[in-house]
Amino acid sequence: MTDRIDAKDLARAVQAGILQPGQDQALLAFLRQQPASRGTFQLAHVAFYFGALLIMGAMGWLLTEAWMRIGDGALLAVATLYIALLTLFALNLHKRQQPVAAGVLAAVAVSIVPLAVFALERLAGWWPLDDMQADYHHYYTYVQGGWLAMEAATVLAGLLMLRLIPYPFIVMPIAVALWFMSMDLTEWAYGTPFSWEQRRTVSLWFGLGMLLIFVLIDGRTREDYARWGYLAGLAAFWGGLNLMESDSELGKALYCLINLALMGLAVVLRRPVFMVFGALGVAGYLGYLSYEVFADSLLFPLVVTLIGLGVIGLGLAYQKRREQLSQVVRSSLPGWLVSALPALRD
Repeated sequence: MTDRIDAKDLARAVQAGILQPGQDQALLAFLRQQPASRGTFQLAHVAFYFGALLIMGAMGWLLTEAWMRIGDGALLAVATLYIALLTLFALNLHKRQQPVAAGVLAAVAVSIVPLAVFALERLAGWWPLDDMQADYHHYYTYVQGGWLAMEAATVLAGLLMLRLIPYPFIVMPIAVALWFMSMDLTEWAYGTPFSWEQRRTVSLWFGLGMLLIFVLIDGRTREDYARWGYLAGLAAFWGGLNLMESDSELGKALYCLINLALMGLAVVLRRPVFMVFGALGVAGYLGYLSYEVFADSLLFPLVVTLIGLGVIGLGLAYQKRREQLSQVVRSSLPGWLVSALPALRD
């Protein structure tokens, strides 16, 4: 077990009368003998995630046209080999109590599933698109209903992988595939051609739906699957929200209020990612005010500076009294809501 509790902390507990003399050493020895049930964030984990993203990029949007020319059979064989080897390696690491490395490799294996399906469809003559959409990297840049089989297979593979290796990061390729699926379903909902306005509307509502789903999942599973689900849902929702244009000051103020609500959810759900997206939105709205509404005002930068200092002060206060503030917010919510959503329970 990683030594997360220092011996000096236990010694202070003895001095405070919380532990009896001798119990501190016994407790420390016991904790050190326990296996790590969850991976803690370490510098090595940065390497794991960075390496995983490099492989995802290499086998995804960075796949060159040269790979398209090796033939569909060879492409299917390479993709299948990648998936099999990465899955076996991940299972081996999982057995050796290396959850982070195993999880990120499993997620990489899932992310390569669209490539295998792409090659299989073309090899079997099931490819529904014309030659203009024959390059695999278009999967990441174009909205097209023909990608749906690849996305559905990725979601199914991700769910199966979660049964083998229950690690939260595997939720990310699943969520991305679902987001792509929502975009590609735009063609079915609106027909062809469809506009950017329709795409951003689908993205916004899909992101909102994903956030609601993961609020329901949050707290109901042993592993924290909601963490990556929140990130993907916020990216879809917040991205669609920012692409929406409004010529009225009321609409722009409503945008700011929505981002303030995201910051409030960060307190209720104890999820900093909501605070990050909400703060970016509020900062963008203040930037709009400075360049458009109060462009000729000398006091506006000073006022915003004071607001920024106040926000920093609130952040420091929140850091010290996070649990107390969360309890106050939760106590003001209806009882049925707190009991229905495990993420809101104490």
